[in-house]
Amino acid sequence: MDVRRVVAVIAAVVVMGVVPAVASASSSLVWHACATQQEPTAECATVDVPIDRARPQLGSARLALARLPAADQAHRIGSLLVNPGGPGGSGVGFVQFGGLASPDLARLRQSFDVVGFDPRGDWFSTPRITCDPATLFDPALDRFPSSRRGFDALVAHNRAAGEDCVARTGPLLANADTQSAAEDIETIRAALGEPKISWLGLSYGTELGAVYASKHPGRVRAMVFDGAVDHARPLRQAILEEAAATEDALVRFADWCRGSADCALRGRDVLRFYDDVVARAARGAVWASDLGRSATADEISAGVYNHLYLREEWPALGKALAAAGGEFPDARGLTERNQFLSPIYGAYRAIGCHDFPSPFTGPADMGVLAGLVRAVAPHSWRYSEYWDFVSGCTGWPVPAKNPPQPHPVHGAPPILVVGGAHDPATPPAWARGLAASIDGSALLTRAGDGHTGLFNSACARAVEVEYLVRGVTPAPSPICR
Repeated sequence: MDVRRVVAVIAAVVVMGVVPAVASASSSLVWHACATQQEPTAECATVDVPIDRARPQLGSARLALARLPAADQAHRIGSLLVNPGGPGGSGVGFVQFGGLASPDLARLRQSFDVVGFDPRGDWFSTPRITCDPATLFDPALDRFPSSRRGFDALVAHNRAAGEDCVARTGPLLANADTQSAAEDIETIRAALGEPKISWLGLSYGTELGAVYASKHPGRVRAMVFDGAVDHARPLRQAILEEAAATEDALVRFADWCRGSADCALRGRDVLRFYDDVVARAARGAVWASDLGRSATADEISAGVYNHLYLREEWPALGKALAAAGGEFPDARGLTERNQFLSPIYGAYRAIGCHDFPSPFTGPADMGVLAGLVRAVAPHSWRYSEYWDFVSGCTGWPVPAKNPPQPHPVHGAPPILVVGGAHDPATPPAWARGLAASIDGSALLTRAGDGHTGLFNSACARAVEVEYLVRGVTPAPSPICR
């Protein structure tokens, strides 16, 4: 994250429901040093949670935690829990390896014990969601089937992949939903000895935080939901909204690239170039040296999508796209950034199928929505996260425990919701929807590009820090430009 790019801070702020610092009660956790080069003061611990609170006979899972003790212990406010997104992202890794190292966030480091955790099934928590990557992702599979035969092949593939994950993971897989993970946060809070917690959630971390706040509003001191996910949104609507947001981000990149000296494709029709690369990949004509085979069109599109998360990575995206479409094409710069072969793709899929199960009843139904996706995203339609969820969950054998539903928050202090006008992953309508479900919430809109304000806007970082430390929320309808 390049924090040197400074943007204007919104002019007016008001104090809404400032929550005083609270002393921590006695913690039951045993911390040990786990220093990294980036964070030499890091400490680690574990906490056990039931796999299924309704069926304790299934045993427990062990969650991994990492903490950066407040630099100013004399004025420590409490614990700030962070979730960097996903589903499947590592809060432990985020804390240990510099996720909050920006100078803009120094006041958080001064005032809070910053605590990251790996949710159940993820990274250093055990048991870990484990799937055979070759079974989970088949590059030859059509994720937009137009026939009964193709649809049945997708269903059979996903069923086999899910059954493999169940066999390798055990009963945790059926309990890897966000409702269960939210109750784990309450266990963590109690183990920390904190009467209330503060929360910084990014992307999926906004859904997880919202579920927790809905269940335990009295345990909330302050919460930031940045890159907001509105889990109450009808799934078909959300699919189209996100596809349109991804298209918007790609078009904005192309407009910038065409006229920027920092882009390798300056002066070109970038969207046409992109379409040509994807079309050639669909014919097996674009090599990827990291894969040792031709890249698929889906892999190309997913790699472009992931570069759109950070505005500062647009020059790198221009180079990677130019290389994929060159005389001797190599898509490595794109394919090494897609998530299909990521070590957390199994957790991403398993949690996603609990929270965003497939709505499709058959090939005709799926084909209609696929056609609408192509209509709202004529260039980027081959990859958006919600289509990855619903296509991958079509035939998934594990029943969904947390399908889309409202998680209203009543009785908590004001919560800050942050949305981006040109966010490729979480459209601004989602931030408005989430904020509307939270009594007394404050909504900050970010006018720039990229996913989340924390990673793309000095203005948003300043507002988030001020709110978390002092309870200062933006005046009505603020915009970070």
